[in-house]
Amino acid sequence: MEESSKADQLNALCKNSLIDNLGIEFLSAVEGEVIAKMPVDVRTIQPFQILHGGASLALAETVASAGSAMLIDLSKSAVVGLEVNGNHVGSASSGFVIATASIVHQGERTHVWNVEILDEASRKIMIGRVTVMVIEKKR
Repeated sequence: MEESSKADQLNALCKNSLIDNLGIEFLSAVEGEVIAKMPVDVRTIQPFQILHGGASLALAETVASAGSAMLIDLSKSAVVGLEVNGNHVGSASSGFVIATASIVHQGERTHVWNVEILDEASRKIMIGRVTVMVIEKKR
């Protein structure tokens, strides 16, 4: 399956969810790496008109979980965020931020991802780590 079609499939899967409501759009999805962008606008800013840290964490968990979903058999298992942390090292007040998730551990039950969020000028906004748990689907 081609990279763009995986990103398109992820965008379709996320319709009518928090991901869609925050305006997150997958740009690239290959095994072990997922890239998505999110607008910095009224949906994602805090009262001081800069990107809300919680929106950054939601973006980080989104790209990592999408990456994990690509690595498992979705007919038998699902993925859920187990732990998310981030260091907010910059701020953004307009435009888009772009998150890149790269896998650093792929176990049977857990996946660990490094996530970097940059603004459009490639300045670091957040550096994070997400642990995703692989769970068995209930029948």
